[in-house]
Amino acid sequence: MANQKATAFILDLLQTVVLAFAIFLIVYLFLAQPHQVKGESMFPNFEHNEYLLTDKISYKLGQPSRGDVVIFAAPPDPTDDYIKRIIGIPGDKVMIRDNKVYLNGELLNEDYLGKEAITPPGPFMSEGEEIIIGENEYIVFGDNRTNSSDSRKWGPVQKGKIRGKAWFAYWPPSKVGLIH
Repeated sequence: MANQKATAFILDLLQTVVLAFAIFLIVYLFLAQPHQVKGESMFPNFEHNEYLLTDKISYKLGQPSRGDVVIFAAPPDPTDDYIKRIIGIPGDKVMIRDNKVYLNGELLNEDYLGKEAITPPGPFMSEGEEIIIGENEYIVFGDNRTNSSDSRKWGPVQKGKIRGKAWFAYWPPSKVGLIH
């Protein structure tokens, strides 16, 4: 009798572990994935070693939007992931002039940056040069504009390279919450 109870307990435990693993695997592969912020390119909004959950399904059903924080395959090394903010979407005209970003001819309102933030040009986006974003392309910048390798350096990111949208911060505890 005791042997049957032990066997039943072990089978129940094993079934629970297998089910939990299967659910985790489905969520990880298709719905959400954890990512670690590496470096200071998104400071002050995201800090080095902060952990985020990435929504992997939204962009399969819809299009990325201006202002979204996205995780994508890094252009210099596609085996690595970068986190940046979408500044321009397909069809937009983006220009850097006097360390400010202009979108479709108007100064871009970036209330997520401090008032003293500047946006220097880069090798891909020269001072005063207007870039027209192509189909399925996105211009992405780090929030820490003076310390970010982004579209100013290596150009637009293809939609197919975007892994997902950062939607929830879960570490450190002081940063827990939805990402806007």
